[in-house]
Amino acid sequence: MTVGDRLMTGSDNGWKLIWNEDFEGPDIDLSRWDYDIGGHGWGNNERQYYTKEARNAYIKDSKLIIKAIQEEYEGSPYTSAKLVTRGKADWLYGRFEIRAKLPSGQGIWPAFWMLPTDPQLYGNWPSSGEIDMMEMVGKEPNRVHGTLHMGNPHIYKGGSFALAEGNFADHFHIFTLDWTPEQIRWYIDGELYHKSSEWYSRETEFAEPTPYPAPFNQPFYLMLNLAVGGYWPGSPDESTVLPQMLEVDYIRIYQPEDGKYGPAI
Repeated sequence: MTVGDRLMTGSDNGWKLIWNEDFEGPDIDLSRWDYDIGGHGWGNNERQYYTKEARNAYIKDSKLIIKAIQEEYEGSPYTSAKLVTRGKADWLYGRFEIRAKLPSGQGIWPAFWMLPTDPQLYGNWPSSGEIDMMEMVGKEPNRVHGTLHMGNPHIYKGGSFALAEGNFADHFHIFTLDWTPEQIRWYIDGELYHKSSEWYSRETEFAEPTPYPAPFNQPFYLMLNLAVGGYWPGSPDESTVLPQMLEVDYIRIYQPEDGKYGPAI
């Protein structure tokens, strides 16, 4: 398979659905989700305060809405929300599929990403790894990024995808991550745009590398968030329209029926 090939669905590929979220209830299901709360910049100089207030995260028409609002709150100029499955669910390998419509605007930064359940198995971040399924900086509303963070010293590897026309705020799109023992692949609407089979881990800068396939051979949990500002996207400016919303239609996670992921492609 090469970039541009189409992705088979879970059922076509002999994979079974092991976890799904269709946001059918009236409220966010706290047996499945928790909130990260705070406004300390999150290591990225972000400017929002993440709350668990219903105005920042709620269910509407069977969709999860995460809304970034311009308002003073606990010393921060914006509020938003970050939902996590930490302590509720995690996974080792699989196909992660999220159908969503993204926000846009200077300083707007939505993300679907994963961190290890044991954050220090191979050492402090980034030695134990980070998988970014989707990130978008709002000043480029037609482009998304997929990235792996690892190492010590920190390195990252990733790719990006730009729509031929329109923006990710115009319509819903399906963002897919295939995570196997030998390879991690990123897709948009079934089109492969990046893959990686090379990664490493090292607990400290001067330690011996941890044997491959560390750090991406351990359970990770899922996070959905909408940040405002930060080193990468920059701050909102006079062109930024707020509030902005990240809308998530569904999440589906598959693993192969026979437990075999096959060779890297």
